[in-house]
Amino acid sequence: MKNTGKRPQKNGAKRRKRPDQSKFRKRGKGGAQHSRLPREERQYRKAEPMSPIEMEGVFNSLIPEAQHAISAAGYATPTPVQAKAIPPQIEGKDLLGSAQTGTGKTAAFTLPLLQKLSAETTRVESRFPRALILAPTRELAAQIGESIQTYGRFLQITHTVIFGGVGQFPQQRAMNNGVDIVVATPGRLLDLMEQGYVKLGAIKTFVLDEADRMLDMGFIPDIKRIIAKLPRQRQTAFFSATLGSEIISLAKSILIDPVHIRINPEQPTVEKIHQQAFFVNRDDKCELLISMLSEPEVERVIVFTRMKYVANRVCKRLKSAGINAAPIHGNRTQAARTKALDGFRKGRVKVLVATDIAARGIDVDNISHVINFDIPHEPQNYTHRIGRTARAGSYGQAWSFCSAEERQQLNDIERLIKKRIPVNMDHEFHSNKALNAGKSAARGGRGKKRSFKQSRRSRPRRGKATNPKSRRRAQMAA
Repeated sequence: MKNTGKRPQKNGAKRRKRPDQSKFRKRGKGGAQHSRLPREERQYRKAEPMSPIEMEGVFNSLIPEAQHAISAAGYATPTPVQAKAIPPQIEGKDLLGSAQTGTGKTAAFTLPLLQKLSAETTRVESRFPRALILAPTRELAAQIGESIQTYGRFLQITHTVIFGGVGQFPQQRAMNNGVDIVVATPGRLLDLMEQGYVKLGAIKTFVLDEADRMLDMGFIPDIKRIIAKLPRQRQTAFFSATLGSEIISLAKSILIDPVHIRINPEQPTVEKIHQQAFFVNRDDKCELLISMLSEPEVERVIVFTRMKYVANRVCKRLKSAGINAAPIHGNRTQAARTKALDGFRKGRVKVLVATDIAARGIDVDNISHVINFDIPHEPQNYTHRIGRTARAGSYGQAWSFCSAEERQQLNDIERLIKKRIPVNMDHEFHSNKALNAGKSAARGGRGKKRSFKQSRRSRPRRGKATNPKSRRRAQMAA
């Protein structure tokens, strides 16, 4: 066939033109238009002003657009952490907040941030966001992004969420277009900073959420690298469920004369959660789980395991029993994690089997039960796990499966929460071995079983002074 130099039309069809389409793109009316003003001087498109509505507590001091968004989301009364955290942030003060999971911390820093940004009159500059929120996990970052979308629905404020596990091109494009708020995990944020797509020189507000979880995941060096790029003149909010020595040291290095709020530090568990312990042999845990998930009151459940492969194995066993379940852990792709969480939120998935990556990164309403298939090694993780239920004023159940090998971890949890977890023995898989494991280790003191060291001291030492043969040889040598 002779090559004419022309590109062949697909299927031999000619390209059609709309009746109103001309050969050249117009730059006038109906075409692409650009302001002649510099980008930083362009004005925001202001929405129609809204009328304030009467609300309770600190919600009454918010701008009308935030009030209408809160009302549309179904909230009327601020939680204790919101009542204490919102006013100082609106006043521009630094904040150190300590509150347990499920207390409404996200809204406590999102609402004052949106109110502050609503006063801006110039468009944000490309790659230079005005606010930065750091979160430890992808799920928590996505959840914060959803909260910004919910509470800022009536405001002309832009945001993007940056995390790994997905392609970075949409994140690059968002930064090139310019956004007011960046919600990010530390790893991907540092990657984009090194590539020049994110520049922190214009940050006016910095929020560090779940700082203790950041410490557990080894993110503190990354956070310090990010903080070094922030302007000194800024407002900072620092939130953590627990305040250890390293967390307090980090807080002192980034906060200036902060307002310190603390919500129920002496109560690490939510009072509306009914907790129970089930003593069971390790090999019987799956069968116990299947039998309990068949109960009619068990509606939406998170099952926590320690290991990723255990989560996969439990999920496979549940599916073989006809129970709709999905796993979520660090080895799953971000697309798979998002799909599992979305199915769980919408009710297509009854059981979410997760590692501790979801202990603080999931905020789903109406979770009826949290089941600790494995007792966590760190007792603090127990409080974060069970905090996934009994949210927004509702009640919930927390069940813990304890084998003989895990009895010490359960004892550590009871010491942390300063109460005994009620034991449920009304099931066919009850194990007296697991129930009685570790009891002797708790005994001690006068009139009770001696410790190992005490027993060692009470026995005569064996050596030259007590061994007859050694003593005889010593006498002959003398």
